[in-house]
Parts: sequence; structure tokens; C-alpha cells
Amino acid sequence: MGKNLTSIKTSSNGAWQGDNPLDYAFPLLIIQITLVLIVTRMLALLLKPLRQPKVIAEIVGGVMLGPSLLGRNKSYLRRIFPSWSTPTLESVASIGLLFFLFLVGLELDINSIRRSGRKAFSIAAVGISLPFVSGIGVAIVLRKTVEGADEPGFAQFVVFMGVALSITAFPVLARILAELKLLTTQVGETAMAAAAFNDVAAWILLALAVALAGDGGGGGHKSPLVSVWVLLSGLGFVVFMMVVIRPVMEAVAKRGENDAVDEVYVCVTLAGVLVSGFMTDLIGIHAIFGAFVFGLTIPKDGEFAKKLMERIEDFVLGLLLPLYFASSGLKTDITTIRGATAWGLLFLVIATACIGKILGTFLVAIFCMIPPRESLTLGVLMNTKGLVELIVLNIGKEKKVLNNEMFAILVLMALFTTFITTPIVMAIYKPARGVTVKRRRKLDDTYFRSRDEMDDRFRVLACLQGPSNIPSIINFIESMRSTKKSLIKVFMMHLVELTERSSSIMMVQRARRNGFPFFNRLHRDQWHDRLAGAFQAYSQLGQVNVRSTMAVSSLSTMHQDICHVAEQKRVIMIVLPFHKHWRVEVTQDNQRHQLLENAGHDWRVVNQNVLKNAPCSVAVLVDRGYGNLPQIPSPDNTVAQRVCILFFGGPDDREALELGRKMLEHPALKVSVLRFLDKDGSSGNNLVLSFSPDKNTDNSYSFSTAKINRQREMELDEKAIGMFQSKLNEMVEYIEKHSENIVEDVLAIGKSGDYDLIIVGKGRFPSNMVAGLAERQPEHAELGPIGDVLTLSENGVVSSILVIQQHDVALVDDAPVWKVHDEYGMVNDNDSSHGVGISTENDNAV
Repeated sequence: MGKNLTSIKTSSNGAWQGDNPLDYAFPLLIIQITLVLIVTRMLALLLKPLRQPKVIAEIVGGVMLGPSLLGRNKSYLRRIFPSWSTPTLESVASIGLLFFLFLVGLELDINSIRRSGRKAFSIAAVGISLPFVSGIGVAIVLRKTVEGADEPGFAQFVVFMGVALSITAFPVLARILAELKLLTTQVGETAMAAAAFNDVAAWILLALAVALAGDGGGGGHKSPLVSVWVLLSGLGFVVFMMVVIRPVMEAVAKRGENDAVDEVYVCVTLAGVLVSGFMTDLIGIHAIFGAFVFGLTIPKDGEFAKKLMERIEDFVLGLLLPLYFASSGLKTDITTIRGATAWGLLFLVIATACIGKILGTFLVAIFCMIPPRESLTLGVLMNTKGLVELIVLNIGKEKKVLNNEMFAILVLMALFTTFITTPIVMAIYKPARGVTVKRRRKLDDTYFRSRDEMDDRFRVLACLQGPSNIPSIINFIESMRSTKKSLIKVFMMHLVELTERSSSIMMVQRARRNGFPFFNRLHRDQWHDRLAGAFQAYSQLGQVNVRSTMAVSSLSTMHQDICHVAEQKRVIMIVLPFHKHWRVEVTQDNQRHQLLENAGHDWRVVNQNVLKNAPCSVAVLVDRGYGNLPQIPSPDNTVAQRVCILFFGGPDDREALELGRKMLEHPALKVSVLRFLDKDGSSGNNLVLSFSPDKNTDNSYSFSTAKINRQREMELDEKAIGMFQSKLNEMVEYIEKHSENIVEDVLAIGKSGDYDLIIVGKGRFPSNMVAGLAERQPEHAELGPIGDVLTLSENGVVSSILVIQQHDVALVDDAPVWKVHDEYGMVNDNDSSHGVGISTENDNAV
């Protein structure tokens, strides 16, 4: 039995008073929103491995909740999505849609469109024209074939079909390009510029379609002059917004960047979105057109646009917009597509949309002298529909231009064309990144060349996750700064996670060229002033040259950006912040307390991937207040920092020693080398390490599987120690320690507070002492046994830790181990099936 909409109340009196909350508007809306979020988020997780944009999950989720799947259960549909709740649901969803189109306008930079030139304009023009003309033929077929399709007027039906087949979803395309690291390659830049042209043209055509459609229903007795007045009024609105409102918003944006008053200007701007939407609705064009145009009037430079996005995008994109897809899904009934004729029409629509857009774009791109593979990629990218397409279809259904069957056919077309974009682009286009030459790039390389060549080669890539990493990274670089002529070149990279947020896309557009991060020589951009400014100020001390950039990428592929820049800039060492950071606070009674801040497991995976794929040495900095130390040497050369290098032997430890040698050039830094020896001073019995059957490197330490000459390694160790001993003075000390319990001895050093920084090698070729720790259950296996012991928070270590891994192309393969055996001891029969081990005495056994 239906309900009288005027009798629906907002909230119930509660179950104890006999009310069912699902019979009231607001409690039911809460249930609907919750259900939509759960379904769409679960689908997004399932589709993530396929690298599909979130909009696909939201559209599919909406269709699943509607009559196509769950809605086939009528009791569910009557209880969860009753017809009387539709106005409330659609009103809330429309608010989200209004602000989403404002965000689209905010993302769209008219100046960049103007700069993109004739090539992008030609691609957009032909990319719209050919499918639009093809849409006319399809419209004629559909009107003759689909029952009820000939009820609306021919003109409005043709325009709606043309827009539906020719549109490119600019926001969805931006996210696909960013995910594939193509956003500012030549293909990506052309696609974005053409999509921007396409977007503007599509909204103009949509305004035309809405003006022609009126209230649908075949047009009635409406005068043709009404549509003309609607179009003229819409044109006047656009001119007024660009001529009058745009200068006003530029002034508002300048004032709004002031933190003291920005709240007022943000509220004024949000009110402007609503007023603009109301004005276009008053004219007779859909309200979203007003919000889109208002977004175009906001200046894209500066912080005001970013603040607006931060205030509204999470709420709009995360909560309200999925509701719009749910309401669209409730209107989509795939079961209306029945019989061979209907499915044939679906195939016809999909084929026409794909062939028209891809072929049109391909031909004009070839004419513009773009290579064939890139031209085909452009065509596939421009065929992206998705979210904007769904908006057009919903308006068409609202205006009664599209019936249920036509609506379902076009929704499936939008889903299919968007779904195929990512896999096809990945299959046909892999941009050239330049040939990567495999070669050694490590610290001790610099000491086998001339001083001039070494000066040019000492390049460091310093990665930062945020402002909290600035003090420790700068202090570490300061420890390598010399008073001599040698120069350190620091490439500072701010790592930013790419999300579905519009602000992420804006940052990518500003921060990337050629698909990977670039370095801004002029430092005029404002997107990471705080970090870049801190490093630029530090570089004024001299002997340090700083260049800054920003890498905006999904965390799963962030290491590709880091490794690419390291290779491109020929850096000798990458410095990574550990994913855990101990912030030091001093209480009123001068007591120091360490507060743990965890950036999350995903950032840990970024570090692990860099350690595995880096083209040079890698240092992971575990900060425990290292940045709170003085950074400028005092005039009387007193000690500013105290550094301890723990030496056990092997390539990684020698790299730590070479870093120490670089630090010796700093006049106010005391370096101590503590060499650990077995208690009898010998190498002890040979140990054999068994490879773990568990391939998860988080559960076991990993050691190199490469064959190595242990005698040669010992000679290199002694040579490195000898070179260091030749530098001994009051600021350099060398200590040998015979250890019975390596863990206790190492922890004693870390807890003592005698050193500000402790440097250790990762230990991929462990000595007997380090190999004996292989059976420990690690918490941070990527740091190696000694680094892990010193990093565990419960161990009470107060010094900061630097774990360094030497780069050598011959030693990159490693494997997790799980057992330690004496050479003459018994081997468990269960282990014999693996038949693999690592010897710590002779050449590695396989």
C-alpha cells in the first residue's frame, strides 16, 4: 500500500514506542547511505587489482542495489528503497552531484586548455563530431526499434544520444592517467587537454539538449521560442560569470588564503555554488551547469582552490556521490533488455560509441603527426565515459527523453567503455623511460676516482613523507657537509599518495612532467613550499645544492618514481624515512619522552620495494629526535653530533664505513667505529642458514643468495678498517669489542645515549655473530638483524638509527632464512627436503 508523501515524518519516536524507523525519512536515509557505502567499498576493493577507477565500483554497486539484482526481491525494495523515499534520496544525492560538478570545474584550468593549442582542439572536435554524427544514425534505429523511444521529440532525442556517445569523462580520465603514470606524458597531456575541450563542449550540448527537452513528454504546446530564450539566457549567464564573477572570485581567493579569514570566504564560495545552481535551474538548464561554470571562475593557482577541495571533496566524493549512483541504479533495470533484438541494440550502441570515438581520435591524431601507437592510445583514453555519462543519462531519464530500456542500454555502454580503458591502454602503450644501465653505484665508488669527479658524483636523493621528516633528513645531510670544496647535490622529493581526491589530481598536474617527477629550477610553485623552503634555507649554508620535486603516486607504485629519479639523476644514495617516527617532547621538568607516530604499513612497503629495486645504495633513517640537534658547527669546533658505526663485516657494513669517512670531513662531528669480534677473536665455526619455506620476507630476515668469496670479503673488510684507522684523531676513534652476547651489547650502546646517530649495515652477507640472529622473530625484517634490534620500541633505544644497504648488481637476489646450523651440528631431517643453504665461511652453498 502506498504512502501519502505529505504524511511522511522525518524521524521516529523510537522502537520502544512502537515506531519502525524504516517508516520515517531520516532513519531510512541512514540505512540507505550505509548500505550504499558498504556495497560500493567492497566492490572497489575487489576491482582494485584490475586497476579500475572507483567510479566503476560505484556504478556497479548502484545497479546491484536496484531492480537488476537485489531489487528483484520486492520485499527488500519496498522496505529499503520504497518509492516514497526516492525524493529524499535524490535530493541528498543531487546536492552531492552539484558540488561534484563544482569540483570538476575547479579541476579544469581554462588557461591550460588555451595553451594546449590546435592539436588538442582538433582531436577534441573530431572526437566529438564523429560519434555525435554516428549517434544520429543510432538514434533513428532506436526510435524505430525500441518501444516508446519515439515519444520524445526527435531533436532532443538526437542531441541526448549524440552527447551520450561522444562525451569523455574528464575526472575519470584524469584518475586513469594518474594511476597508469601517463598523466603528463605527451599522450596524457594531449588526452587531458582534449578531454577538457570535450567536457566544455559536452556541457554546452547538454544545456542545449535540456533546453530542447523542457519537461519531456513530447514537447506539448511549448513554443519553439522558449528553447531559444533558455539558450540565450544560459549564454548570458556564462558571460556574466566570466566577466563579472571571475574577477570577484580572484579577489576572494587572494583574501581567502589568509588563515585568519579563510572560513568566511570558503562559506561565501560554497554559497555561490548553490546560488549558481539555482540560477541555471531558474533559467531552465539543469542546476549542475551553474555549479560547473562557477567552478571555472575560481583561480587554480594558490592555496584557496586547494582549501576548497580539502573542505568538501571527502564528504562529497566519499558519501554523497555514491548515493547518486545508487539512485541511478534504482532506475536501471537490466532485465528490460530482453531478446536478441535488445541485446543486438546494446552491441550496436557500444560498437558505435567505441568505433566513433576511437576511430575519430585516431585519424585526427595521425593527421597531427602523432605516432600510430600513441594515436590509438589517445582514442581509447578519449572513449572513457563513466561518471559524467551517467549524469547525462539521468538527466535524459528525468526529462523523459530516455525510457527504461534505453536507459539500461546506455548505462551498460558507459560501464563497458570505461572498464576496458585501463587494460587496453596497458596492453598497447608502454611509454619509453630511457634505457636503464645496470651498474654499480655506491659510496665507495667515489674514492676510486679523481676528486673533481667525486665532487660531481656525490648526489643524494632525500625522500620525505611530510614536514615531520625535515629536521632529521637535513641533520643527516649536514653530517656529510664538508668545509672543503666538495659539493653535495641533494634532490629532495616530497612523497604524496595519489588518492581519489580531486586535490591529488591537481597536484599531479602541477608536479609531473613526462610521467615521472621533475625538478623545478625556479622554485616558484607553491605546492610544497614548506618542505622545499626548509631545504632551500638550509642550502644557504654552502656546499649543498638543493633541487626539489614532488612525487604523487599510489603507494603501490611509489618506488618506481623514486628509483626512476635515482637512475635519472645518477644519485649515489637514496635516503628514506622509516615508516615509524619517534617524536621527542620535553616536559616542564625537562624530561624527554618519545611519542611513536606510525605512517602505516603501506609506507613500509614503499621502503621495502625501494630496497629491492634501487639502482644505488639505500639508507633508511629511523628518527628518534635526530633533527633536534644543532645543525651549524659552533665557532670553537666543539662536538655538534656524535655518530657511531657498528662494524661486523660484509659489503653493507663497508658501505656504512664509507659513509663514516664522508662524515669525517665535517669539522664538528665525532665519529666512532665499533668493530665487533667473536669472544675468542676468531671467525668461529662455520654456520649454515636454511632457506625458509615461507616466502614472506616480513616473517624472516633475508640474506643474499649470491656466491661470494669469504676470504676476499675478509681482505676487503681489513682494507676498509685500515683506511679508516689512518684518519684517527681526537674527532675519530676506533674500538674493537669482543662480544659474547651481541644483542645485549648492541642494545647497551643504543640505550646509553652516548651517540646521536648509530649507523649499521643491513647485513645481507652476515658474519657468524649476525647470522646467529637469523632465528629471531623480526618486527622490521627489511632493516636486517642489527637494525631491527635497535629499532624495536620496547628495547628502550634512544639514539636514531641509520640502516644502509650497499648497491651491487651482482648481489641483489636474496631469500628469507629460518634456521641456523653449525657446520658440524645435526641437521633436522625436515630441513633436508629444501636442500638449500647459505654458508657464512666458505663460498655460499646452493
